[in-house]
Amino acid sequence: MNQLPTKDQIRQWIAENPAQGAKRDIAKAFGIKGAARIELKRMLRELEDEGGVVRKRRTYREAGSLPPVTLLTVLPPDAAGDLFLRPMEWEEEGAPPRILFIPKKGDPALGAGDKILGRLAKVDLDDYEYEARLIRQLGSNPVKILGIFRAEAEGGRIVPIDKGADKEWRVGRDFTEGAKDGELVEAEQMGPKRLGLPQARITARLGDPMGPRAVSLIAIHQHGIPDRFPDAVLAEADAAKPAPMGKREDLRDLPLVTIDPSDARDHDDAVFAEADTDPANAGGHIVWVAIADVAHYVRPGSKLDREARKRGNSTYFPDRVVPMLPDTLSGDLCSLHEGVDRPCIAVRMKLDAEGAKISHRFLRGMMRSAASLHYGEVQEAADGRPNPRCAALLDRVITPLYAAYEAAKKARAIRQPLDLELPERKIILSDAGKVLSVDFRERFDAHKLIEEFMILANVAAAEELTRLKKPLLFRVHEEPSADKMDALREVAEASGFSLAKGQVLKTAHLNRLLSQAQGTEFDELLNISTLRSMTQAYYHPQNYGHFGLALRSYAHFTSPIRRYSDLIVHRALVSGHGWGDDGLSAQDIEALEETAKQISDAERRSMAAERDTTDRYLAAYLSDRVGAEFAGRISGVQRFGVFVKLDETGADGLIPIRDLGREFFHYDQDSQTLMGADTGLTIGIGQRVTVRLAEATPVTGGLVLDLLTLDGSALPQGKPGKGGRYAPRKPGKFAPRDRKIKRKVERTRR
Repeated sequence: MNQLPTKDQIRQWIAENPAQGAKRDIAKAFGIKGAARIELKRMLRELEDEGGVVRKRRTYREAGSLPPVTLLTVLPPDAAGDLFLRPMEWEEEGAPPRILFIPKKGDPALGAGDKILGRLAKVDLDDYEYEARLIRQLGSNPVKILGIFRAEAEGGRIVPIDKGADKEWRVGRDFTEGAKDGELVEAEQMGPKRLGLPQARITARLGDPMGPRAVSLIAIHQHGIPDRFPDAVLAEADAAKPAPMGKREDLRDLPLVTIDPSDARDHDDAVFAEADTDPANAGGHIVWVAIADVAHYVRPGSKLDREARKRGNSTYFPDRVVPMLPDTLSGDLCSLHEGVDRPCIAVRMKLDAEGAKISHRFLRGMMRSAASLHYGEVQEAADGRPNPRCAALLDRVITPLYAAYEAAKKARAIRQPLDLELPERKIILSDAGKVLSVDFRERFDAHKLIEEFMILANVAAAEELTRLKKPLLFRVHEEPSADKMDALREVAEASGFSLAKGQVLKTAHLNRLLSQAQGTEFDELLNISTLRSMTQAYYHPQNYGHFGLALRSYAHFTSPIRRYSDLIVHRALVSGHGWGDDGLSAQDIEALEETAKQISDAERRSMAAERDTTDRYLAAYLSDRVGAEFAGRISGVQRFGVFVKLDETGADGLIPIRDLGREFFHYDQDSQTLMGADTGLTIGIGQRVTVRLAEATPVTGGLVLDLLTLDGSALPQGKPGKGGRYAPRKPGKFAPRDRKIKRKVERTRR
């Protein structure tokens, strides 16, 4: 079209095309291109403000309407026996539209409270506005349970290991699979729901829950992380051969080095820097980042590709890694080992004297790593204490890398990405899997150097593919919601700091707050609170920017061995530059949005499993110290109790509301505080506490604490006759559940 549509035309088109509500669909329908898209965005915003359309997850629909595929809850049958449905998500004013369920032959019988995914059709009737047909019933797959089996005469019970689970499951004699008392088992629900304990059948026996390295195994099963490669996938990986030189550019004389943790099991990125000799860029630098060419080995549609897409990413535990790719690739052919020819996709970036990237060039090459280094030794060398192998690389490699990083820091300071400083815990295990210590990882400039160069390379990849007009997966991080910013502002003000209100939020504003708190007792609290206020990053084929990094365009390019998103970006670069037949396939492009959601979900699954594993290891480490006192800080307040982060280990424990005292506590969600009804005692985030460890349960990762002092003072007594004085429990009153488990396991083995 030569001219823009009117708002009425846009509204009508959205109403007539409920399945195509994305901005790009609207732009395509009206032939809107280029700069005119900005005007379309303005018109859509006006329509939204006027109430003509509503926006949900980047799609627009007519106000008061529902999307064609919707999550629905079944209502009780009406007097005529018809089933009506209610949308599970309805955020508009007024009652949601009435929806009649139209069953078809073969549909399961539905009852009140069941949840379904339904396909809606709008109808022009007085009694209801939509008719719905079943796509699938939700929650109809058997419920999975992971727990401890307790043998009984007629079978047994399963005690779930989830922290929040409070019900047990009955297992009949014929469904125990021979499980022994105290074993960790996986089970699934069987039969309909009835009064009493729900029924389950054991599907897998996982052994002693207190055994070596059982902690990560629990997380793997609990979160459904695929940890075994099918034989066909392994066979495909084993058949792979080293990549030939072919038409690749020869980078083998370039002294690229890998810099990783000392215990790294794969090396997927290498770096090199040198001063730019171009007189037009005085004081500038050339930075090379070379990344393992995984796309050469993992072809679209192959068995390796399907398995990698399903896994989404590698998952890292203190005692093991569940890799995205088999070890033949991740640990060998794709890993940039020292002194070995390896295929790569590299980017050569030119930085000016102030660290700003002024150009870049991508290429497909063959490299040979000059050295596999770790962060500690590189930092020692930069600080003037090189070991023999770093001494040989100091002038040619290490010093120029730090010089380029010093320039990049200047550009970073101008950009002002979110500058969070959160200590990372490192759990040290013995060979038998026992926790020896919990340390906090040291963070060197060597870490920051690699991070900054990886960010530069990721930005270059996003910009390059945008220039080439090739589809890709962006790494998206949207700005936090107003509600979360209000909550952070409350925490800041309670700590004696301020966060400006009424302006467009920028990371610089948050950095200013973090700078105010730096070096004070509230430093860690405000870093944690700021992190919690952020939205979760995710992958998407559309570019919505990266708030945390203060970048307009960002993609993941630098870790294709352990992230599927990076493999998609590599394939897009292959297609965009015509480097071979292993670029993006038509199926890749068609499924890009689905892939983005799948790998975003997989990332969250891995994060949850890693977090749960850390909690269990910390609980195991502290289980011998029940009754000991610890210093900490309140990190969260909920209606059911108070969370405390312990200074010594960074572990999080709960003080249940029932154990705070005998008075009633009022919970204020806005200020995140609890206030005693009798004493007026106010408990809030950031307060210093002394606590006593009452329970530590390794199998669930739960820590239960008693509150001893608040901000250095003993707790006040309640009013006479209204609750009395605070009386924390005596240590050992509630024996840890894991000790019972251990005793029973030992008894059955005798």
